[in-house]
Amino acid sequence: MNAPDTPAKTTHAAGNPNRKRALLSLLGVVVLAGAVWIGYEELVASHCESTDNAYVQGNVIQITPQIGGTVTGILADDTDFVSAGQMLVKLDPTDARVALEQAEANLAQTVRQVRTLYANNASLQAQITLQQSNVAKAQTEIARATDDFNRRQSLVGNGAVSKEEFNHAQTQLANGKSALASAQAGLTAAREQLLSNQAMTDGTSIDKHPSVLAAAARLREAWLATQRAALPAPVAGYVARRTVQLGQRVAAGTPLMSIVPLNQLWVDANFKEVQLRNIRIGQSVKLTADVYGKKMEYAGTVAGLGVGTGAAFALLPAQNATGNWIKVVQRVPVRVALDPAQLAQHPLRVGLSMEATVDVSKQDGKMLADAPRAASQVQTAVYAAQDSGAADAVRKIVSANLAHR
Repeated sequence: MNAPDTPAKTTHAAGNPNRKRALLSLLGVVVLAGAVWIGYEELVASHCESTDNAYVQGNVIQITPQIGGTVTGILADDTDFVSAGQMLVKLDPTDARVALEQAEANLAQTVRQVRTLYANNASLQAQITLQQSNVAKAQTEIARATDDFNRRQSLVGNGAVSKEEFNHAQTQLANGKSALASAQAGLTAAREQLLSNQAMTDGTSIDKHPSVLAAAARLREAWLATQRAALPAPVAGYVARRTVQLGQRVAAGTPLMSIVPLNQLWVDANFKEVQLRNIRIGQSVKLTADVYGKKMEYAGTVAGLGVGTGAAFALLPAQNATGNWIKVVQRVPVRVALDPAQLAQHPLRVGLSMEATVDVSKQDGKMLADAPRAASQVQTAVYAAQDSGAADAVRKIVSANLAHR
């Protein structure tokens, strides 16, 4: 009865070593995987901070007119590449030219008026000389009339001079005094007029007179308006978001189109607040773009850390004090500068998605910048030459109206 049970027990006992070996193998794999994971965390992952919440950013330069006018020409369209200084939009310059002609006539008239002020100085000086002559003549007449009156006054008592002659001498003396007072008043008035006129001319020449300078400034303003009827590209780049149309009446400051220089791009990588502990300015960054995939890796550098979270600068910031509060992990933008050579070989576009991995092993950088970067100083010299011809126009008009001085 017990003989059939013996083989089963033997088979079960023989299978135990295989199970043990399998369990030991599985345990070894788990231990090895854990060791690999711990080693990776300690040697690699702990020295990196990564995010896929990163996007390409760049300068989007709006083209806006500095004067109002009617659009008569559109010389560039979306996706076109334009060079710095290339004309993009033309406005009707008729109104600006009329204003320029008025300013030129006003400057010429002002120069002639100021010339009159300087000429009046000599005229008023001559008037003073004439009044001084009148005063001297009146004083001479008074002296003669006084002598005549005194002589007749001493003789009127003994009848040698008639009463009528005495009265006549007295009248002559009174008339002389009146003439002297009138001449002195005229002299005072002439001197005041000269002082008043000299106050408008002293210490300056005709071409430097304030009235002439003010008229010249209005001429420069009108000149600039004629130059600003053509809108140039301030930098080289690609045209985007063109909204202007032919015949459109635009006001100063109306957005017409945008220029995007693709050689001045950077990446805003939005890291969680818990990832910012070890990120410093100057750390190296590896970036990949979805448009190129993993085959193209960009070498970047941390250029700066944002001074606030994205929620703080949002159009509608969160109101955490209202009572309906849920904690959300915030993100802070980290600006990553790109290699210009890599950008030239593999161009990016504004808004493209990126993945960024920062090597945080280097901790000698700063968390916040303490001075502007040289790369942040963007300038253009396109508008510098617009005023170059205005000075020549002013000189020509002033010289032409001083020719007969």
